[in-house]
Amino acid sequence: MTARRPGGSVVLLSGGMDSATCLAIACRDSRPVHALTVGYGQRHHREVRSARALARHYRVAHHTVLELPIGPLLDSALTRPARRLRTDGVDAARIPATYVPARNTILLALTVGYAESHRLDALYLGVNAIDYSGYPDCRPEFLRAFARVARLGTKTGVEGHRAVQIRAPLLRKSKAEIVRFGNRLGVPWRLTWSCYAGGRRPCGTCDACRLRADGFRRAGAVDPTVA
Repeated sequence: MTARRPGGSVVLLSGGMDSATCLAIACRDSRPVHALTVGYGQRHHREVRSARALARHYRVAHHTVLELPIGPLLDSALTRPARRLRTDGVDAARIPATYVPARNTILLALTVGYAESHRLDALYLGVNAIDYSGYPDCRPEFLRAFARVARLGTKTGVEGHRAVQIRAPLLRKSKAEIVRFGNRLGVPWRLTWSCYAGGRRPCGTCDACRLRADGFRRAGAVDPTVA
């Protein structure tokens, strides 16, 4: 009996507009699609509800919601409810308070392990280096370095010479370009959530809300979550 050949993908699904677009791309290009959502101790779980809705909408092969309550170990405005969410504007030279220490390193490690265990070829994540908040783990050089880690630190990379492919298809797109691209793919924006504050409706003032609003405005589109 021959071993099953690898194929398919896993999407690191936060429930936001970028990861939703990546999910749509993966469903188009790399089935079967799995999704992994991590509750890492962020100040609200509203985005997890969106991730569940998106996974149902796209009928993914499997959706795992993993509770990894490491928030108390990570000093960030996203894990400390008392800290201020809004900055005075995006400044590439200054990392904002909403940066979560090593979050993408931790989440990528988990997702690479998931992909290798399920014999999936690719990992999709919605990081962006154009309209973003200055996070160091959203940069191309970080992804290149992590791809090398995945090659050196996994069985498939060492024995099979075939590490999990790390795909960040939105890396060099602006938020407006992501909105236009998502519209072409039919991404259900109404199911997504970006606001750092949680609640029943987006706050409209945190950095994530402002970046999202600017993207829809520049794209000439209406955001159904605030319409």
